[in-house]
Amino acid sequence: MLAAREAYREKMLVALSSVGAAVGLTALKLVAGLLSGSLGILAEAAHSGLDLAAALMTFLAVRVADRPADATHNYGHAKIENLSALFEAILLLATALWIIYEALRRLILGEGQVEASILALLVMTISIAVDITRSRALLRVARRLGSQALEADALHFSTDIWSSAIVIAGLLVLRLAEIWHLPSWVKQADAIAALGVSLIVIYVALRLTRETVDALLDRAPEKLLQHLEAAIRQVEGVRELRRIRVRRAGNKIFADVVVAAPRSFTFEETHALSERVEQAAIAGVHAHAPQAEADVVVHLEPVASAEETVREQIHYLAQQQGIRAHDIRVREVGGKLEADFDIEVEADMDLASAHAAATRLEEAVLRGNAQLQRVTTHLEAPTATIERRQDVTSDYPEMVQHIRQLADGVAGPGSAHDIHLYRSCRAEEWAAGTEPCKERRQGERLAGANGREDELDLVLHITCAPEIPLSQAHLKAEEVQRALRQEYPRLGSVAIHTEPPE
Repeated sequence: MLAAREAYREKMLVALSSVGAAVGLTALKLVAGLLSGSLGILAEAAHSGLDLAAALMTFLAVRVADRPADATHNYGHAKIENLSALFEAILLLATALWIIYEALRRLILGEGQVEASILALLVMTISIAVDITRSRALLRVARRLGSQALEADALHFSTDIWSSAIVIAGLLVLRLAEIWHLPSWVKQADAIAALGVSLIVIYVALRLTRETVDALLDRAPEKLLQHLEAAIRQVEGVRELRRIRVRRAGNKIFADVVVAAPRSFTFEETHALSERVEQAAIAGVHAHAPQAEADVVVHLEPVASAEETVREQIHYLAQQQGIRAHDIRVREVGGKLEADFDIEVEADMDLASAHAAATRLEEAVLRGNAQLQRVTTHLEAPTATIERRQDVTSDYPEMVQHIRQLADGVAGPGSAHDIHLYRSCRAEEWAAGTEPCKERRQGERLAGANGREDELDLVLHITCAPEIPLSQAHLKAEEVQRALRQEYPRLGSVAIHTEPPE
């Protein structure tokens, strides 16, 4: 924010100094032109008068352009600089046409008397010195801050240097013609000099008009698009660059980018890719215009990629239909692939609707991969409610010890640890506190001794060698789970956490 305020202050100061210089030069040239009768100097006075108008417009444009975006100007007010530059170009063209008209009248009709006085030469010399100083100051700030209005003003004043030099040359020719008594046609050098000024003004005006009209019509700079395309295509994860739209408003460049990304990406991966593309686009803008402010919007579109696995395809297609797929198993049978996996649907969905949803997903998976010949789904209805449980590990010491022995027998001695048993309580018992639950557990535990088993949930941790593949660790956990369910058929849920030794 501080840097923005400093930039605004610097732009305002240099624009205001330009207004002051234009006022002084216009008055000086007007007086010198009237006293000498030089059409070249009067043309320069008119030119400087338009410079003054242009400088005032630049000052106002710079002041308005830095206003922030609002409800009616969502992209800010920076285009006022482009509009100001267009007005300057129109004024320059009007001035050039008037100068050409007057110069031709003098050349054809021989009207007007010119006195090549020392005052006229001195005024034009002063004009050149002032124009050199302010055009350099304006151009330096314009290039550093990327202000098109200040750049147009600097270009405007740089042409004054050459046009003033042409006028001085015309006056010197007149002076020499008087001293050496040269032919009368030589005395028309002032009008010829005015035509030279007009040609310079027309060239500058047309160049300025083209640039400002391009900006107002949102014409995208070709080199900028090349920089953006090269930068974005190098971003890892971008499968295709589908569209870039660029528009310029003053010192700000707005870019809309559409790229294709792998559809299997998670939300976090997609967001990270979007940020990488945005930073690459900003770098591309700065490679073309280091001083410009870049505003980049990135839109990502999902596409299938050659690197996409069958599991990723299934995850994506299930997600598209609002279904969560997990425990996906893919096998090769006779050169063809088969897949089966669990899917979660709403718990209150009836079987017919749930089966229809599973069938739609199976058909979509088969259409999406020609190598698959069979897809089988298993319906699950997860509950979103929080289960009420009591930790009853201390009430079953013998069972805990037996579970530890079974797990160690599969995973290795000392592997099983952090074993917990949980038992549910009815809502009225939960509301009454832990004691009723505890009494019921004690009674059921005694009943269990008479042949009745308690239904408990089990959580335990087992350690595995840190260097083994995760697939092998998963197989060990499944083997432990099978051994536990064989010993305790009425166990509820069993969660086994595998980890390397601490």
